Amino acid sequence: MKLIIAIIQPHNLETVKRALTDVEVFRLTIMDCQGFGRQQGKSEVHGGGEFTNNLRRKVQLQIAVNDAFVEPTIAAIIKGGRSGEQGEIGDGKIFVLPLDDVVRIRTGERGSDAI
Repeated sequence: MKLIIAIIQPHNLETVKRALTDVEVFRLTIMDCQGFGRQQGKSEVHGGGEFTNNLRRKVQLQIAVNDAFVEPTIAAIIKGGRSGEQGEIGDGKIFVLPLDDVVRIRTGERGSDAI
């Protein structure tokens, strides 16, 4: 089992969700977040003074999958989250982490059955 964490542009969320549905990934958690990477920040002028905001709004997806779904999930996120053919700086990142255990609270099921 793996936990896939994807950081994507907010405007790509619906496209990524459709791409995930196409590969039969229906369960995910979505969180608003902020951060920056190669995009750095941006400077704006307000009231005559310069204001630097180095945090960019993003959306974080957390998806727990069985091993057979790892590559299709990654491919779906790339398909839905990439800007254009080549992509652009700021399209996001995907992290794949080992997932030791999952417990479904309602039934007590554990492991792959709980996903």
